[in-house]
Amino acid sequence: MRHAHVAVLTGAGVSTDSGIPDYRGEGAPVRTPMTAQTFMASEIARKRYWAGSHLGWRTFGSAQPNDGHRALAALEGAGVVSGVVTQNVDGLHRRAGSRHVVELHGGNDRVLCTVCGQRFARDAIAQRLEELNPHIDLDVAIRPAPDGDVEVDDVESIVIPACTVCGGILKPDVVFFGEFVPVEVFHQAATLVRRADVLLVAGSSLVVNSGVRLLEIARRGRTPIVVVNRGITKGDSRAAVKIDAGATETLVAMAEALLA
Repeated sequence: MRHAHVAVLTGAGVSTDSGIPDYRGEGAPVRTPMTAQTFMASEIARKRYWAGSHLGWRTFGSAQPNDGHRALAALEGAGVVSGVVTQNVDGLHRRAGSRHVVELHGGNDRVLCTVCGQRFARDAIAQRLEELNPHIDLDVAIRPAPDGDVEVDDVESIVIPACTVCGGILKPDVVFFGEFVPVEVFHQAATLVRRADVLLVAGSSLVVNSGVRLLEIARRGRTPIVVVNRGITKGDSRAAVKIDAGATETLVAMAEALLA
């Protein structure tokens, strides 16, 4: 990686030290993710999703970048890292100072109108939700999930805000299960990988298809692949180097060595 242009692909393991659980690591919570089809077809599903997502946003939205995020930002500032492609929706790479970030699955700090495409800040929608639903219990104990969701039992009375531009259905600006990564977003990520001398994968088990496709682009281009992750990943057999360790401490050690 020394004297190379390094593209980075990150997964949930990069954000666990910021208090956001991962999806598949040891001790990960059992998940029943909302699909795009269910969200759009069922008002009660949307109420349940928004109620849980809103309560979870208090914890998810207040998470702070950790030393691993900051290490990658420092490496980008020094010209070692050419950009970060992330499967995470927490926005922590941007907040840590990384400038060239491709968010494959979108960002949970934004809300999208599914009809007209208008985007809103998540905090603004959160304020509207609280104004429309003063009965929401904001004092309940929250156990955060990987995507900032929690389970809520009483959702019948929830009022969901609509788009203020066209009245359309709002959803967090993230790729739901059952949706595809937007073509232009994947193109940006693929271009970053193709132009790199090395692909560094950190904190991802590479189960999600978008990550595997990027890994395959690197393999076909004979780009060396370095994988940092606790446990087995789908990229291990294609990696020039596999480091079975935590993302934060490894990224910090890499930054210290490469920036020395």
